[in-house]
Amino acid sequence: MARLTLPARRAGTALVLGTALAVAAPGIAQANSVALTVKTPGATSGPSATFAEISTHADCASGLVAGGGIDQAIGTGMNSNGNHVMGTAPSSNGSSEYTGTAGVVDTDVTHWLGIGGTGGATDASFSTTPYATCLTSTLINHTQVVMNKIAGPTSASTVGLVTAVCPANTVLLGGGARSTPASIGSLKPIASFPTFNNSAHDFGLKAAADGETNPNAWSAVGWNGGGGGTGNNTYAYAICSGSGINVSGVTVKVRYTEVAGPTSATTGQTATVGCGGSDGKLISGGAAVSGGSVTTTDFTGPGSGGTHLNGSFPSGSTGTPVSDGTTTAAYWTAYSHSGGASSPNTYTDAWALCADDGV
Repeated sequence: MARLTLPARRAGTALVLGTALAVAAPGIAQANSVALTVKTPGATSGPSATFAEISTHADCASGLVAGGGIDQAIGTGMNSNGNHVMGTAPSSNGSSEYTGTAGVVDTDVTHWLGIGGTGGATDASFSTTPYATCLTSTLINHTQVVMNKIAGPTSASTVGLVTAVCPANTVLLGGGARSTPASIGSLKPIASFPTFNNSAHDFGLKAAADGETNPNAWSAVGWNGGGGGTGNNTYAYAICSGSGINVSGVTVKVRYTEVAGPTSATTGQTATVGCGGSDGKLISGGAAVSGGSVTTTDFTGPGSGGTHLNGSFPSGSTGTPVSDGTTTAAYWTAYSHSGGASSPNTYTDAWALCADDGV
């Protein structure tokens, strides 16, 4: 896949999963056990038709899904504009989607979907690779999926933002976004990020900023480049810890970075943020294409209707996706691509959530 890679901006994050769970002897504490394995089946080719989509999935052989991602190969030239993300979301079985009644829709999920779509152009090199981040923890050993949805966006060059809120006394672990129908080639999710269900963040319209702690919600943003209408829908998914678990000692810290671009036609842009030093293990992340200032003002769309996401995935420090079975992933990368026209005032945003083992 043709990709412009910028030097990574490294930032620390911490999700501190409580203090000592047990004392083996006076003055000796047993640390919480937090581990993460990234699972991916590799690439699925397609879509091979215009205004269509393909769905593929990554599965946790052990542990529970804390979040997940997607990476697309788009080729080069003008046809590269035809491929875009249609969804990155949890699933009960690797194929079914949560699109019914909003609320808590499932528990202890182990599958993650990567859904790629096309506009009016296709290329033989198009493919979609899903990633599942599989969490094991002595403190958080159950999860629940919260879904929320909104009709739209229905008008050209507008966004539809919807927020899924974790139940009280639970911990946000990650999230995802989905737009339908695939037959509307200009409709796509352009943002999936942690946030807060409070007035300071306009109840999800403003994203969590670098260094903020304890987000309790996940927002998804659908973008309408100029097609469809009342049949358009946008879905947000929050992965939260299970109910009834004592999480009073948990602290979630968000790390965030924003990079200008892409600004030129048919070009790509990456933004990478990571968990370094003593920050602990990466457990999930988010990505967006925006008009800038998403952490301080309500989310606005990019400068061009053709700008879209082609990736949101666990990566190395240079933005390269990790391989199947990786247990040491420390970065999250957002990858965007411009349409067939220049895209002024466009930014690529990345978020990371990390877990500290504690002492």
